[in-house]
Order: sequence, then structure tokens, then C-alpha cells
Amino acid sequence: MLVAAAVCPHPPLLVPALAGAAAPELDGLRAACAAAVEATLAVEHDRLVVVGGGQTTTAYGGQPAGTLRPWGVDVRVGEGDPVLPLSLTIGRWLLGDEVAERAAFHEIAFDAEPGECLRLGERLVAEGRTALLVMGDGSACLTEKAPGYLDPAAQPYNDAIAAALGAGDAGALAALDHDEAAGLWVAGRAAFQVLAGAAEGTAPRGARLLESIAPYGVGYFVATWA
Repeated sequence: MLVAAAVCPHPPLLVPALAGAAAPELDGLRAACAAAVEATLAVEHDRLVVVGGGQTTTAYGGQPAGTLRPWGVDVRVGEGDPVLPLSLTIGRWLLGDEVAERAAFHEIAFDAEPGECLRLGERLVAEGRTALLVMGDGSACLTEKAPGYLDPAAQPYNDAIAAALGAGDAGALAALDHDEAAGLWVAGRAAFQVLAGAAEGTAPRGARLLESIAPYGVGYFVATWA
């Protein structure tokens, strides 16, 4: 069963080494991510699973590594060949080496159908008390300078995700529209629906939205479910 979950974004600039002067506009986001991870790890659990979007759907065995070299600085997490996508690389960085060594890492394809995402979530929590770290960004179409430019539909969609995360509403996450999310450059849609599948049949006693910002025209959320 799912006993706790943290939701965090995965912008490379979350890592100070890539942020030049440490991108002070992200200080609150960094603090919220640290608080969410700490709260989730504090809940008694048997398994820790990190889920994030990527080009394929893949379960990584052993101790997979990642790098942020494509984004400017060769910050590495783990040892060996860097195989993790950006989302899981940032997730592993948030956990730190000691905790990450006992975590499992699952990549879900950005374009995975909702049903596939929900089924993966169900499987991930089928054995033991499971804590999730879910890595996902909101829409990248929130301003004219955003990567996907400004789309008037982006803000309502982003607000709906934030509301669902803050309310612990797995049903609302499960209902996110696949095609609309793709059109609005919502990188976290698939990962959020994995969370929805993991939470099916449970009602979070406590759900908190710790942060919801869009400093670069991209929606970043931090939330905890317990």
C-alpha cells in the first residue's frame, strides 16, 4: 500500500551548481522539496520508489546513475554510466547518496496512456508499505517567455493539478487529459497519474501543497501525501 508520497519538480536549476549565483528565486522551492522529502521519509515504510517521466518506460535495477552534463555542468549522482533521465537524476539528487542506495527508480514515458500510468502505480505499491517520490513539472506554456510560449489554457490546467495535489485527489489526477497535457507541455502528467494509480482505494489523511510557482513560465509543484 501507499503510505506516503512527495511530489517535486525537476528543473536542472534546482541544483545550485547549475544555477550560477544559485538562482535565489528558487530558494523557496529548494526548501520545500527538502521538507517534502524529509516528511515522506519520516513515515514508516518498507520500500522507497522514485518515479519520473522520460522517453521510455523503464525500471532501473541496481544503483543507476545520472548526470546533468547536458544542462551545462557534469554534476553526477550515483556511480557508473549515467542512464537516468533528468527527472530521476534530480530525484536521486534530492534523496542524497545514502538514501538513494535503497530506492528503486522507475521511468514512465511522457506519452504513456493514462491506463498504463495507473497500472504502474498499482504495481509499485502492491508489495509492502511503499513511499513514493514523484518527479513532475506542470505546464511550460504559462508566459510568453516560457519554453512552449503562452497558451491561455495552460494556467487553468496548471491550477487544476495544483488543486488535486493539495487535496490528495487521486481521481482528479487520473482524469488529466493526455492530449491536452501534451499540447500544454505538461512534463509531469504521466508521473502524476502513476501517483493516482498508487493511491487508488486510499484516502490521504493529510495532503499539503507546499509550493506552486512558475518563475520561468513553467509550473513547479511541491506536495506531500500521507
